[in-house]
Amino acid sequence: MKLTTAQALVAWLTAQRSATLDGDEVPLFPAVFGIFGHGNVLGLGTALAERRDELPVWRGHTEEGMALAAVGLAKATQRRQVGIATSSIGPGALNMVTAAGVAHANRLPLLLLPGDTFVSRAPDPVLQQVEHFGDPTVTVNDAFRAVSRYFDRITRPEQLIATLPQVARVLTDPAEAGPVVLALPQDVQAETYDFPDALFEPVVHHVPRPRPDRRSLAAAAEVLREARRPLLVLGGGVRYSGAGERALEFALRHGIPVTETTAGRTLVPHDHTLYAGPLGVTGAASANTLAAAADVVLAVGTRLQDFTTASWTVFAPEVRMVHINTARFDAVKHGALALVGDADATLHDLGPELRDWRVDSDWTARAAQVRAEWDAHIDKLRAPAPGLPSYAQIVGVVNELSGSSDYVMTASGGLPGELVGGWRAAGGQPTMDVEYGFSCMGYELAGAWGAAMAHPEGLVTTLLGDGSYLMLNSELFSAAFAGHPLVAVVCDNDGYAVIARLQEGQGAQPFNNFYADCRTNHAEPPRVDFAAHARALGCSVFTASELGEFGDAYARARTAATVEHRPAVVVVRTRPSAWTEAGAWWEVGVPQYLSGRAEYDRSKPGQVRYTHRS
Repeated sequence: MKLTTAQALVAWLTAQRSATLDGDEVPLFPAVFGIFGHGNVLGLGTALAERRDELPVWRGHTEEGMALAAVGLAKATQRRQVGIATSSIGPGALNMVTAAGVAHANRLPLLLLPGDTFVSRAPDPVLQQVEHFGDPTVTVNDAFRAVSRYFDRITRPEQLIATLPQVARVLTDPAEAGPVVLALPQDVQAETYDFPDALFEPVVHHVPRPRPDRRSLAAAAEVLREARRPLLVLGGGVRYSGAGERALEFALRHGIPVTETTAGRTLVPHDHTLYAGPLGVTGAASANTLAAAADVVLAVGTRLQDFTTASWTVFAPEVRMVHINTARFDAVKHGALALVGDADATLHDLGPELRDWRVDSDWTARAAQVRAEWDAHIDKLRAPAPGLPSYAQIVGVVNELSGSSDYVMTASGGLPGELVGGWRAAGGQPTMDVEYGFSCMGYELAGAWGAAMAHPEGLVTTLLGDGSYLMLNSELFSAAFAGHPLVAVVCDNDGYAVIARLQEGQGAQPFNNFYADCRTNHAEPPRVDFAAHARALGCSVFTASELGEFGDAYARARTAATVEHRPAVVVVRTRPSAWTEAGAWWEVGVPQYLSGRAEYDRSKPGQVRYTHRS
């Protein structure tokens, strides 16, 4: 089949299918987000135009934003579908590097197709080309190598035959999932080649479910049977495996209290008798209390990031770790006894090894007891009070008015702590995306656009601060133009409040975070009219300055987004210094002369450096 390189790539993309967790067959690549320039408009752009009915292309307005939308799409489909983003060469390509970092940190599949300079070098230096004096083979796209799971530069059309199976492998492998970058020199995009027909035959990709070896299972079962105070930690791998129900059955059978990581949030119904709450710095004091007393931790599908482990101080120094993960890289962390396998398959195989073993009922009952205490604390934080509303109160209203099939998101600032720590999930399906692997400001809006595409059965609500809104808001217009409904709650507290909290809480002087502490030549500097700005981007807009107003505004925004098929933005003034505290430590570099150094010196010795395997 004689095709250009670009035509062959697009034909292959349209032939790839994916099996969902429910067994349905869907396109592996359901959407392309594109901004065209001289590096991709004629080659790849023409090929996409020819297949527009099979592979929808959505116009983005920043390359970073549209690539983040593709990340949000992947998360909302439990990694069963992959978004694509394409750009021209130079600055357009480099704008997508941040999104690649988000996908890499969060283990989410993403396909990036940046244009590249001419392989022929005939017109060098081409517009937007950066020249390296000592290496003419280097282009700006090499910057992607640090944030790619798989990187290739296609310098000959026939190279697609070898590389495309590797692309599919990485994007659908639970242990390898992450960003794939295919750099496409613009002259090669237009070259033709006689490609084998077999390359374009439809393929359905089923996510593999590897199982651990029997010796590891037996060793893990022995450790668990010796446990008196075990704790089950459910991470994002449980979500992507579809193992939530299996994990809860396992916990009930053996009486093990359950906690969640940020990526695993909403796997467990809030009122489940064994649920102790989310773990870590942005979690709940209830889960952290149990973690400190646990003698064995069974971690499932988590990379045990520092916010989950409170910089490895949330567990007792003598704790033993058993870790189920598809990625051996994660499974062996901190000396854990590794069970390398799929979460659902491994829990299925581990159950019979434990036979009738069950934890003492006093330990089992502690989960409900400590969570009830945390619930009472959250109830107080959510209670109506005069003045500007707090983040906790905003989250409470959104939680109360959201349905079981709705989807809630955030990424940076103080809102992850409020959403992870305070949200009460109905359970049954993952309904939260807190991007706290890379904590990328701006993901809240761009990622919500992608999530709205992938989540038509419920309404997407994204919560963000004024700082994130100002950093990346252009995809609000993209979603409005495309006709994808979502609700964005913009909490305006006059600056980077959570970093000001970190700064001042450690004894440093207020500086460059709140606008009041920033340099300006104005006696009265201007303020942003977020409502007018969002309205100008094609959104329905509602405003509030107190809790009762917010409840009414949010309810009306939900209706407007659904009826008008476009984003609805709620702008609400919030308190700048009211937070939900989980009572956990987070290690940051504190100079000796700041007051926060004393707490640092007290907490640092409590870090678990390496766990006991036997």
